[in-house]
Amino acid sequence: MDHSWPSDLTIVAPQVFDGTAMRGPGSVSISNGRIESVTFGEADARASIRLPADAILAPGFIDIQVNGGGGVLLNDQPTEAGVRRTVEAHRKAGTTGCLPTLITDRSEVIEQLAAVAQACLKIPGVLGFHLEGPALNRLRKGIHSESEIRLPTDRDLAAIRRFGSCGSSVVTLAPECMPASMIEELLAAGLRISAGHSEATAAEMEHAANLGVSGVTHLYNAMSQLSAREPGLVGAALQDDRLFAGIICDGIHVDATGLRIAFRCKGRDRLMLITDAMPLVGTSDRQFMLHGRQITLRENRLTGPDGTLAGAHLTMIEAVRNAVALLEVPLVDALIMASRTPAVFLDLGSELGRIAPGYRADLVAFKANFEVVGTWIAGQSVSATGEASGVSHRG
Repeated sequence: MDHSWPSDLTIVAPQVFDGTAMRGPGSVSISNGRIESVTFGEADARASIRLPADAILAPGFIDIQVNGGGGVLLNDQPTEAGVRRTVEAHRKAGTTGCLPTLITDRSEVIEQLAAVAQACLKIPGVLGFHLEGPALNRLRKGIHSESEIRLPTDRDLAAIRRFGSCGSSVVTLAPECMPASMIEELLAAGLRISAGHSEATAAEMEHAANLGVSGVTHLYNAMSQLSAREPGLVGAALQDDRLFAGIICDGIHVDATGLRIAFRCKGRDRLMLITDAMPLVGTSDRQFMLHGRQITLRENRLTGPDGTLAGAHLTMIEAVRNAVALLEVPLVDALIMASRTPAVFLDLGSELGRIAPGYRADLVAFKANFEVVGTWIAGQSVSATGEASGVSHRG
């Protein structure tokens, strides 16, 4: 249920997480979409919105890998309407900023998305786009269509470069499959590069990082593993402090021990919670089609006909909850990995990921049981559960 509120408002919360620590009760005043002031302690009598007694107000979640939601797979609907529906489905679970993600596909599909990308930046919550492919390693293709994996053609490159001026956009590629000159060309166009679906050796990954590759896509999954004499991409990611790493914290893609190792190596300032979500999020459907293959949801696991994992059935609030339970970390650390760290990765750390004067008022409110009761993008509110949320409004 949507609610529209004036851009000037004050939110009173029994607990405020400001992006660095839990600060206790506080009031956040918003003007023209930005945080004007934050007061801790005594509640502001001018409150427009009062959160429930057990609610936490935090920076909104930022998800850098969202393949779909609300019944939409971006590859099938690379349109403004498709992007809007996907973003709205995830916003209900606390995501106030995301990168709609296009997985490996035909040149025409990349071009279709490129044609509407700038217009999509006007959709609340769209921070840019994520192109996962097509320059991947077939040996680590995962659920991607092997027939579409390729070194980008001039036509592909022309379309991909357009995303460099479209918000904070990311390209996932296998660095061992791309000439250094092509990686440098994409970086020069303004894109962030993440390594994934890759058989890269640790030396190859170090070379890529030296070029400017700064991310690792869904750590552990679809990449060369850490072994005794070849650290692989996993080993390189864990030891190189220059690299940010996204991780799917659903208890399916990565074992709890692997999650804890990743956290100990990368810490909350380099590890990012992602969903890698597919179109069933926000629906009651149990199946969808991906490049002609039926993907089925069973026990929260999405798989293709051969049992290959096909993305995740996950939201960001669930990822935060799982991080606390599986990584055995404080809620503060989980929230930083869901907001501040991805903001820094996207070079938006001075805009998003904190509740502080001057920051954009992208916020999430959730209860102790991880039920989202409201989200705000630039001060505009939408409640996940409507009046049943217990959020009270004045003025």
